[in-house]
Amino acid sequence: MSSPPFLQLPDVARAEQVRTTRGTFAVHQATPSGRPRGTALLVPGFTGSKEDFIAVLEPLADAGYRVVAMDQRGQYETPGPRDPAAYGRAELARDVVAVTDALDSPGPVHLLGHSFGGLVVRTAVLHHGPARWASLTLLSSGPAAIDETEAARVRLLVGALASFDLETIWQAKRELEGPARTDPGGRPGETVPFAAPTSPAVEEFLHRRWLATVPEHLAAVGEQLLTEPDRVAELAAVGMPTLVLSGGVDHAWPVPWMDEMARRLRARRVVIPEAGHSPNAEFPERTAAALAAFWDATGPDAPHLAPGQRGGSVSRPA
Repeated sequence: MSSPPFLQLPDVARAEQVRTTRGTFAVHQATPSGRPRGTALLVPGFTGSKEDFIAVLEPLADAGYRVVAMDQRGQYETPGPRDPAAYGRAELARDVVAVTDALDSPGPVHLLGHSFGGLVVRTAVLHHGPARWASLTLLSSGPAAIDETEAARVRLLVGALASFDLETIWQAKRELEGPARTDPGGRPGETVPFAAPTSPAVEEFLHRRWLATVPEHLAAVGEQLLTEPDRVAELAAVGMPTLVLSGGVDHAWPVPWMDEMARRLRARRVVIPEAGHSPNAEFPERTAAALAAFWDATGPDAPHLAPGQRGGSVSRPA
């Protein structure tokens, strides 16, 4: 799971509730001091929440963007039903559309999904068309089902959810994995180990968030990570300006998979070599700089380019 480096919202941000046609969603919203260059909607991944983006709120607001990080239904502070059918990709994608429409943004809206959130936002684009959004960012999210090594861990979790409560599973996870980490460790090509543990406050938050997540959400999303089809060709046909951003090591979707996905999408590709699966939490300043540069290039003031020409480069910041 993603571990935020801290929990205190910056001065530019506040916790809010967004009321939509599909229910109310807990969000963190950050606003720039001047007129926004646009709005960014950030969608978290498996076992995550809006707090996964807390460290990028201020640098993105400083870059001129209004930023809204949401919980998906059934995550942390956004309620969801005890019905697995409520957590299919199509249902979660409809939530993203509803939140987008409720934002009432006067400027362009840039859509970002982290990890499983990337599968949700691409479903939103494919099922509802790209007209609502100026760009799409797939952050540490791949072309299809996750790698087999990580899939084995997800199968274990899905099986445990059928037999045990969340507290029992949490304690077992901590015995197997140790405490969460703040430093991704390692270098490209190396295994990313658990390194420095989080602060006690963050560790307590991760526990509290886990217990607040609807179990049916976890089980349904876990199954989807194991079975997601390759929809890259469909997304490429949409022709939407796209950024594929990741760390230099990723156990869910290996980095070469994301490199190839970016090529197929004719997308801009950015790799932060020292980062793992959550560059947004591990290297927030560099992640925010890459996002803002991409959004600047796809906003209304950018030179007119065909969608497939907006990006296409491979950047591996030092």
